[in-house]
Order: sequence, then structure tokens, then C-alpha cells
Amino acid sequence: MSPSPSASTRSATKQSPYRPAIAALAGTSIEWYDFYAFATAAAIVFNDVFFPPDMSPYLRTLSAFATFAIGFLLRPLGGIVFGHIGDRVGRKKTLVITLVMMGVASFAIGLLPTYAQVGALAPILLIVLRLVQGIAIGGEWGGAVLIAVENAPRGKAAFFGSFAQLGSSVGALLSTGAFSLMNLFGHDAFMSWGWRVPFLASAVLVIVGLVVRAKLEESPVMEEVRKEQQTKQAKDGKEETKLPVVEVFQTAWRTVLVGVFALATATGGYYVVTSFLLSYGTGDLHLSESMLLNGLTLAAFLELLVTPWLSWLADRVGSHKVVIAGLAGVIVLALPQFMVLGTGSVFLIWLMMLAMRLVMSALYGPIASILVEGFAPHVRYTGISLSYQICNMIFGGLAPLAAVSLAAAAGGHYWPPAVMLMVISAIGIACTARLHHLGRAQARSQGRTPAPAAHEAVPTAS
Repeated sequence: MSPSPSASTRSATKQSPYRPAIAALAGTSIEWYDFYAFATAAAIVFNDVFFPPDMSPYLRTLSAFATFAIGFLLRPLGGIVFGHIGDRVGRKKTLVITLVMMGVASFAIGLLPTYAQVGALAPILLIVLRLVQGIAIGGEWGGAVLIAVENAPRGKAAFFGSFAQLGSSVGALLSTGAFSLMNLFGHDAFMSWGWRVPFLASAVLVIVGLVVRAKLEESPVMEEVRKEQQTKQAKDGKEETKLPVVEVFQTAWRTVLVGVFALATATGGYYVVTSFLLSYGTGDLHLSESMLLNGLTLAAFLELLVTPWLSWLADRVGSHKVVIAGLAGVIVLALPQFMVLGTGSVFLIWLMMLAMRLVMSALYGPIASILVEGFAPHVRYTGISLSYQICNMIFGGLAPLAAVSLAAAAGGHYWPPAVMLMVISAIGIACTARLHHLGRAQARSQGRTPAPAAHEAVPTAS
């Protein structure tokens, strides 16, 4: 037996859906701030701070991005562990644990000794803390999305689900803004102590996030799942023994697989047009770090503004249509995004950064609502976490490394990474269409009515 249609993807209560949405936003903002701070530092700081000075610049850059990639290896593990807790114990407790883990690891990075001080121990400690970050964020996204979507009114899942994704925009804005601010103190100050400040500042943000999440109520959908489990236990005389991850792979492995590739551009593609672009622009083309960081800050601000509107549009015309349109835009802009870097024109570079971020913003909120619909409520946390984190492990972690390697193999040319971005976006279009189909089939198989777009007739909830 599954939850009733009215409660399968939205709140069964009359509480305002904005409260859990804002709680999701607050937490993911902090989580992504910490994560993007590491990505930014890996592109412009860690190669000089944590690795031997006698290494070639290329190997140092590759090593710095490798530490970034390592964190992605444990993200699926985080998704499994925290997905299990989230599906068995509840969404709220899981989100508090992941927030604390991420904050402690990030604060500790700001205190790490450099290679000049402790030698090889420096990168080892960096890697350990990076792995803790990976586990923590592996369980964050799925829970944040669910707490927002499961409390959303029917027909508005994309809009309220976008609040969790807005945390990525806020985190990127705060992170790149913090690094841009530290750059104002000059290169020497930035390299000696300035880069540490954004990591240390995460402690304040974590305290704010904990205050917000401590007041968060459990998802009504989770409450219904608990009641059904208790009813089933009383009837059968035994507790549920099948692990959520086992059930997901037995019943919805196709949704997991298709979800991985549908999310590829939203994860790996993002790092190509941010971390790799920053490294390529400063290292190969000798462009100003401040200029590129300021451009990325503007792009993050634009993403923050347009993501809710695009998600609102998705509720009206169909989430899959908005995502596919965004992926098509990435294909069109991939080559121009890197081509303008060679001009050195601040106006053109910033213009293309803004244009690329505009089309990529169409991927974030809507894709979450499509993915959530594809899994049964009692294994949903595990299911969407697996899709997202396996995708991040493959595409998010390896995309910057692949981009650096492809550019180096082509003699420093930008077009191979751009073509790579175009290919994964084309695959994403096909998989997004398939994911939409699988989600509707899953809803019908459980006796649920697939969530309509806002322009469709919406049955009155009883």
C-alpha cells in the first residue's frame, strides 16, 4: 500500500509550504557555500599551497583538481547512508547531521598547515577533510529537495523544489564573493591568509543554518510512511527488513540510471563553466583572477534571480520541457563561452558567463521535481540521492579533470572541453525525456495520479 495520491508528493497538512522551503534553502546555501569554496580554492590556490613547488604547474593544477574530485567518490556512500536514515528515521534529523559534518570539515580546512610547513601531510589532511565533505553533501541534496517538494501544493512541485536548488546559487554567490573580497587585499595576502577566511567564516553560517533547521517540522509524507509501516508491522508481526538501497535497485534501477545522465550537465557541466573556466582563464590565458571571479559572482546572482521564475514556468508548461530547452541552450553556447576568453574583453566574457548561467538555471529546480516523482515515497530519499550522487561522482568529480586533460592534449585549446560539454548535454536531453516518462509510469503503478502542470485541471484535495 502506498500513500494516498494527495499525500504522495505534497503536504497532507495546511501549513505554509514556504517554511520548509526556506529551511531547505538555508541549509543547502551553507552546504554549497562550503563546497564551492573548495572548488574555487582548488582552481586558484591549492596548487601552490598544498603541493611541492618543484612540480610542474600542470601537475600541480591536476593534483589540486584531483583533491576536488576525491570528494565525489564518497558522495554515493553518503547518499546511501543518509538516504537510509532519511527513509527510516526522517528527513529533518538527517539534514541536521549533514549540515554539522560539512561545517566542521570546512572550518578545519581553513586551519590546515601548508606544504611548506608540514610537507606531504598537508595534502593528506586536505584529502581527509574533502572526503568528509563528500559524505556530508551526499546526503544533503536529497533531503533538502524532499522537505520542500513533499510540502508543496499540488502542481507547484518544481517551484518549491527550486528553493533547495537556490542554495547552490546562494552558496556560489557567497563563495565567489568571499574570494573576490579577499583578493582585494592583494595577491600576497590572499595566498598567505586570505584564502582561509571563506572557510573559517562557514562556522557562522552553520550556526544560522542549525537554528533554522532546528525549527523544521518533519515532512507529512514521511509521517504517512511511518504510519503505513507501523500498520504493516502490526498486521504481519515483523518489521521492515529490506534496505531502501536494495529495494531501489530492485524496483527502480532504470530511474536511477536515467537520472544520472539527465543530471550530468547540471553537475559536471557546471564545474566546466566555473572551476575549469577559472583555471583555464588564469593559467593558460593569464586573465585577471578578480575579473573572472567577479563575472562568476554576477552569474551566480543571475541564477538566484531566474531559477524560481523558470521553475514557476516549469509547473505551467512541464518540467521536462524547460529542462530540455536549457540543455539545448548549453549546446548552443558551449563554444562561444570559451571562445570569448581569448578576446580579453571583460564585457564579452561576462556576457557569455551570464548567458550560460541563464540557460543552465533551467536545469536545477525542474529536474528535481521530475526525479522525485520517479520513486516510491518510502525509498524516495535513497533513490534521488543515488541518482544525484552517482552523477556527481562520475561527471561532477571528473569533469574538471577531463577538461584540463583534454585542453592540455589539444595544445591548450578550449574546444575539446566545449565539445565534451555539448555531448553530455545532448545525452541529457534524451535522458530527461525518458526520466519524465518513467516518473509518470511509476506514479500510475502505485495508483497515484501524475502531478499535473499548473495549467492542467487539478483535482480538489479532500
